Amino acid sequence: MTRENLIAQIIKKQSFLCIGLDVDIQKIPKHLLDTDDPIFEFNKAIIDATHHLAVAYKPNTAFYEAYGIKGWISLEKTIHYLNNNYPELFTIADAKRGDIGNTSTMYAKAFFEDLQFDAVTVAPYMGKDSVEPFLNFEDKFAILLALTSNEGAFDFQTQKIESIQLYKHVLKTSKNWKNSERLMYVVGATKAEYFSEIRKIIPDSFLLVPGVGAQGGSLQDVCQFGLNKDVGLLINSSRGIIFASSEKDFATRAAREAEKLKKEMQQILKERY
Repeated sequence: MTRENLIAQIIKKQSFLCIGLDVDIQKIPKHLLDTDDPIFEFNKAIIDATHHLAVAYKPNTAFYEAYGIKGWISLEKTIHYLNNNYPELFTIADAKRGDIGNTSTMYAKAFFEDLQFDAVTVAPYMGKDSVEPFLNFEDKFAILLALTSNEGAFDFQTQKIESIQLYKHVLKTSKNWKNSERLMYVVGATKAEYFSEIRKIIPDSFLLVPGVGAQGGSLQDVCQFGLNKDVGLLINSSRGIIFASSEKDFATRAAREAEKLKKEMQQILKERY
C-alpha cells in the first residue's frame, strides 16, 4: 500500500473512515460464542458489511493479545482475510510499540513481514532509534503518537520545554528522521483546537484521528482544521460502529452507523474540494 493508493481510495469512496476492530468478547453477539473462533467471525461479518464505506481497518492488538495464542490466531486470520479479500484497504496494527533498535526491528518484522499490516502505531518516547527501524520498510508506515485523545495526554504531551509544547518537539524532531516521509501521526479528535498548530508543522502528513463519536470528538471540528490538499485524515471509529448492536443484526447495524459517518465525510469533501 502506497500513499498514492490510499489517497486514490479516499477519492473513489468519498470516505476517510477507519474502523477500529477492538473486539471485546464480552460484547459480541452471544450466538457467535458457539463458533470455533468468535472474534474472527465477528470481524469477518463487520468487514463484509462495511468494507465499501471505509478505507482502513485498525485492530487494537491488546484486544487479541489478552486471549493468548487464540487471540493472536484471531488477529492473524483477520489481517489475512482483509489482505486476501479487500487488498485495497489500508490496515493498521494499533500496537503502540517502541523500543531500542534491535527490538523495534523485530516488532516491525512481526507486523510488516509476518502479518502484512500496512502500518503500525509507535510510541516516540525513546527517540529516533526506536522509530527508524519501522521506517526501513518500503510502502509501510509508522504512525507516531503525537497528541492523544486521553485525559492523561496533558500530563506530558502539552507541557512546555523551553517554551514549546512537547508534542510539537515530537513533530518537529521526527521530520528529520531517516525515511520520515513514511511517518503518519496520531492526533486525538478531542484535541481539535490543536489541529491548526499541528498542520503548521506537518502540513502534508496523514493524521490518524481517534476519539470521534464515543469519546466526544467532533468530525466537523477536526476537518475544519485538519484537512490538507490530499485530505490527510483517517478518522477512526471503533465502539460506535462495531458495537451498535449485540444481536444477530450486529453487522447490518454496524454498516448503518458507518454509513452515517461516510455520508458526513462525503458532504465535507464536496464542500471543501
